[in-house]
Amino acid sequence: MPALEDLAAVARGILAAAVSAAHPGAMTAALLGRALDDDPLPPRRPHWIIALGKAAPAMAREALAQCALRDLNVQGGIIVGTSSDDVPADGLVRVAGDHPVPGAASAAAADRLAALCDEVTDGCMAIVLVSGGTSSLIGAPVAGITPEDLARLHLLLLGSGLDIGRMNAVRKRFSRWGAGRLAAALAPAEVQSVLLSDVPGDDPAAIGSGPCAPDPTTATDVEKILRDAGIAHRIPLSVASHLGAVRAGSLPETPKAGSPVFAHVRRPVIGGNRGALAAAARQATLLGIRRVLLDERPLVGDAADAGRALARAALDAEPGTCIVRGGETTIALPAVHGVGGRNQQLALAAARFLADGGSGAPRVVLLAAGTDGRDGPTDTAGAIVTNSTWEAIRSAGLDPEGHLERCDAYPALAAAGALVRTAATGTNVADIVIALRA
Repeated sequence: MPALEDLAAVARGILAAAVSAAHPGAMTAALLGRALDDDPLPPRRPHWIIALGKAAPAMAREALAQCALRDLNVQGGIIVGTSSDDVPADGLVRVAGDHPVPGAASAAAADRLAALCDEVTDGCMAIVLVSGGTSSLIGAPVAGITPEDLARLHLLLLGSGLDIGRMNAVRKRFSRWGAGRLAAALAPAEVQSVLLSDVPGDDPAAIGSGPCAPDPTTATDVEKILRDAGIAHRIPLSVASHLGAVRAGSLPETPKAGSPVFAHVRRPVIGGNRGALAAAARQATLLGIRRVLLDERPLVGDAADAGRALARAALDAEPGTCIVRGGETTIALPAVHGVGGRNQQLALAAARFLADGGSGAPRVVLLAAGTDGRDGPTDTAGAIVTNSTWEAIRSAGLDPEGHLERCDAYPALAAAGALVRTAATGTNVADIVIALRA
C-alpha cells in the first residue's frame, strides 16, 4: 500500500478507472451489438434511434455506428440530454431537457419526442437508449397535472429519503413517458431498449422511470410509498386527485405486463454499476494493493449511515486493504437544510467517524463520488476524506457537526479542500465508494 500522502491520488486513480469502464459508448457497443447479432433484422427495415438521459449523446453515436456496421437503415431519431450544443447529424435531432427537476425545456423535449413517435410506424424498429437523468430530462406531466405540480413532486421526492427505485415508482406514474407509455406510443413498432442502469438491482421498470417497461405498481402501492415516506400530505392536489381517480377506476392504470403495447418489445439489455466496480477492483490490484474487497451488494439507505458503516469497515480492515462499493444512498432533507449531495453527506459522516477514532486510529482515505461527475445540485462529483478532515473543517472556523446535521456538507468539505471535481463524465451508473486502509 502506498504511503498515506499518496492514498488520495490512488483513490482518484481507482475512481477514474471505474468511470472509464462505464463509458456509455463502450457499454452501448457491447450491449446493442450483442442484441442485434442475437436477433438480426432485415437491413433495409426502417430504424429509429431514441436516446434519452445524461449519456444520450455517446449512446446515440455508438448506436449509429452499430447500425452502420450492419448496413441498417436509420430513418431518424432524437437525442435528449443535458445540452443541445452538438450539431444534429445522421437525421438525429438534438434537444436539451432540465435536470434534476423538470421544467420548460423538459416539456419541450417531451413534445419533440411525441412528434417523433408519430413518425414511427408498423414495420419499423425503434432502438431506445436510456440512461440516468431520463426521468427529469423528458419530464412532462400526464393529462390533468400541471408542469408546476410535476416539478413540485420531483423536488419533494428528491428530499424525501426515498431510494431511487421507490422514487421512480412514484414519479413515473405522473410522467408522460414513464411507466411503459413510450412503448405504448411506439406500438406496434418493434422496440429494442439498451439501458445504462443507475438504480440498485438494475430493474428495467425503474431505470429512467421505465419508459418501455411494464409498471408493476398500482395506484394503491404509490399511495403507500408516499404515506410511508411521510409526504403523502404534501403532494400537490392534482397529483393526489389523479391517484384517487386511478384507484377509483375513472382513470386507467399504467400499462402492465401482458398488455398488448409490449407485444413487440424485445427483452432489454442492461449495463450498470457492477462493471464499474469490477474495473475499480482491477485498478486497485494493478496499483499494488494487496487486499481488495469488492462487495457487489448495492449500497443503499441513508447516506450518513452508509458513511459511518464504511468508515468502520475500513478501520477494522487489515493494513493494505481497499474496499470497493457502489450503489445510490439517500438523504432525508430537514426542513432547514444547506447544500450538498448524497456522496458529500456520506463522506462527511465518514470523516466524523474517522476522527472519533483518535490519533491512534489506523489511517484511512475514503472517496465517494457519482459516476456522472455531479453530486446533487452542486458542481462536484463527491468528496474524499481522511482521519484529519473533520479537524480541518474546525480549523477553517466551521462547525462540522452542524453542517452534517443540516445536510450542508458542501461548504464544510470545501473548507477542508475535500471536494472531488471530475466535470461531467457523459455516463451515469450510480455512485462509487473507495476506502483505503494504510
